[in-house]
Amino acid sequence: MDKTRNTPVPQPGKSDDIASFLDDARRTPAPTSSGRGRLIFALDATMSRQPTWDVAQRLQAKMFQVAAGFGGLEVQLVFYRGLGECKASRFVSEGRGLAELMSRIAVRGGETQIRRVLAHARNEAKRAKVGALVFVGDAMEENPDALAALAGELALQGVRAFMFQEGGDPSARRVFSEIARLTGGAYSAFDSGATSRLEALLRAAGADAAGGHQALAQEAEYDATARLLLSQMRGS
Repeated sequence: MDKTRNTPVPQPGKSDDIASFLDDARRTPAPTSSGRGRLIFALDATMSRQPTWDVAQRLQAKMFQVAAGFGGLEVQLVFYRGLGECKASRFVSEGRGLAELMSRIAVRGGETQIRRVLAHARNEAKRAKVGALVFVGDAMEENPDALAALAGELALQGVRAFMFQEGGDPSARRVFSEIARLTGGAYSAFDSGATSRLEALLRAAGADAAGGHQALAQEAEYDATARLLLSQMRGS
């Protein structure tokens, strides 16, 4: 599927300067041995993702807020867009730092690169424990078997994948659900207009990455979305 059809590709500008993004990522202090959980926050930044990218940029700080009660959270931003562009920041330990990195990225047409996201998460987990991978996307244009194999590798590293889908693409739903199942994570659909639901999803994923099932169970006492994710994970 060509997601760029009839959609103009924006011209690079100051706010879209990938060199600046990478420079900021390099200058972001590396995490200390703080005992915080680590989470990879991965986003499809192709053209069809603009509405949810904007929402996620506003709400990602919620992950840090809820995770603070369970020892804290370090988050790495990963995104893909365009023709083969897939980038990762360093891990940051507070919401403002991640928001500043996200603000420099604009969506750009291209195909999905979920394989590269999963492989990156696997490699990061081999270097140091990663509690969870959060992925937000709306399409899947790759080999499902190859993605399932990588999901199995993530499971061996103890990384749970929280796969959040915007829209109703059936191929994406099947593959996202399978990745979540194989890793012991969870799948959920959401509407980019339902910001309260996305906020709840991010809070629940942050709690799990920071404190594991016990933290997610505690969050679930007050939040129906967290209860739904916990129930799905127990049934994986």
